[in-house]
Amino acid sequence: MLVKVYGSAVFGVEATTITVEVHMDKGIGYHLVGLPDNAIKESSYRIAAALKNNGLSLPGKKITINMAPADLRKEGSAYDLTLAMGILIASDQIKAPEIEQYIIMGELSLDGSLQPIRGALPIAIKAKEEGYKGFFLPIQNVKEAAIVAGLDVYGVENLQDVINFFAGKGTLEPTIIDTRAEFYKTLDFPEFDFSDVRGQESIKRCMEIAAAGGHNIILIGPPGAGKTMLAKRLPSILPPMTLREALETTKIHSVAGKLKEVGLMNQRPFRSPHHTISNVALVGGGSYPQPGEISMAHNGVLFLDELPEFKRDVLEVMRQPLEDREVTISRAKFTVTYPSSFMLVASMNPSPSGFFNDPGMPNTSSPHEMQRYLSKISGPLLDRIDIHIEVTPVPFEKLADDRKAESSVEIRKRVTAAREIQTKRFEEMENIHYNAQMSSKLIREYCALDDQSKELLRTAMERLNLSARAYDRILKVARTIADLDAAPIVISQHISEAIQYRSLDRDGWLG
Repeated sequence: MLVKVYGSAVFGVEATTITVEVHMDKGIGYHLVGLPDNAIKESSYRIAAALKNNGLSLPGKKITINMAPADLRKEGSAYDLTLAMGILIASDQIKAPEIEQYIIMGELSLDGSLQPIRGALPIAIKAKEEGYKGFFLPIQNVKEAAIVAGLDVYGVENLQDVINFFAGKGTLEPTIIDTRAEFYKTLDFPEFDFSDVRGQESIKRCMEIAAAGGHNIILIGPPGAGKTMLAKRLPSILPPMTLREALETTKIHSVAGKLKEVGLMNQRPFRSPHHTISNVALVGGGSYPQPGEISMAHNGVLFLDELPEFKRDVLEVMRQPLEDREVTISRAKFTVTYPSSFMLVASMNPSPSGFFNDPGMPNTSSPHEMQRYLSKISGPLLDRIDIHIEVTPVPFEKLADDRKAESSVEIRKRVTAAREIQTKRFEEMENIHYNAQMSSKLIREYCALDDQSKELLRTAMERLNLSARAYDRILKVARTIADLDAAPIVISQHISEAIQYRSLDRDGWLG
């Protein structure tokens, strides 16, 4: 007897439907074909124990199972439930004439209970596209899959629940989630709020500009100045995610298995990898490619604390994803692409001792040590960072000040208004949404300067010895400052403020 049951495989952030064909014949044997990996090959032991512990059995016949398309590599333990249901129907232990209308996925424990799987959201999206009636999966993943409207999503705790459903027993109901209600949950009480930060008004202004234009930013200052504290609060002032952004971000975290019983993500991600991270962990990859930290930070913030401590080759692999806003991982037989549109926030001490340029502290680093320390950050990487700002320690008077600082919600209103201006400006352009993404051609179009502003910029570049790469960056940041002021054109005061945010281009830093 031949039976077909349907599962799904995830490649990148997209799913592909897998047809599991189970054939029973005379003889004894268990043959699994269709490029399964070791985790799938081991499923026969889990399935045999789960069936026995639920009053069923693995039939003593010749069982041949094909996972089609047979030339596509299948991986992971999520096909256990698919295979088990196919074996039960093919051996006439249960009847399930409607099973071909459903996608079935789940890892079996030996007692028949189900363990969570990865990629439930992309699988549900694909099932809906291909016209399947429903999707059975472990109850731990049901919230993320139930985001997809128009598909009956059943969260099940064990194998017996699925058997009972097709036998017409039990009361298994599809999970229904109001996606919009889930998405628009209040965001007005962020965990990390700018109202907690004492002093640092100029740095807060700088973070507001970075958020408004989507600019990458680097914070330079001695230990304890508040660099990490400020960086952690940046997501709280970014504009709320759109529904499309939320779905994109949730898909990536679903594929990585990081959702932990959460439905639609409505908070922008904040990722802060340790400086010992490898190339593959940062950009993604592996023998079975998985998204890396830069993709996990998609539509959010990637924070690299103590930037010069990262291995130079790790930082260099970020250059292309920063420019293209996606990372492509190629293998001999397939290629996957993960989105990676994130804001880079980096922090660093100005010297190995941490106290260079601090008049109150001795500088214990030699010029050679300083040069070696700063040379870890390459020019091309620095070229992709629009804003450089020095962070100085907060004096005691400001730390002890009881006055409440401006909250993240108030700052976010101004940031959102500036982003709306940019959205309107770039609405006819496909891959450009905010000022940081402008090309040189667009900079010339939208950052036209009057004579006074040109003269100011020329003087600043000569006197401060700013590099040529600083020119475009200053204009982009000035355009964002103008948007925060709702000004139609860039004027000299916007240019003069933007010039302040190029510390590392001046003589004495990376020269």
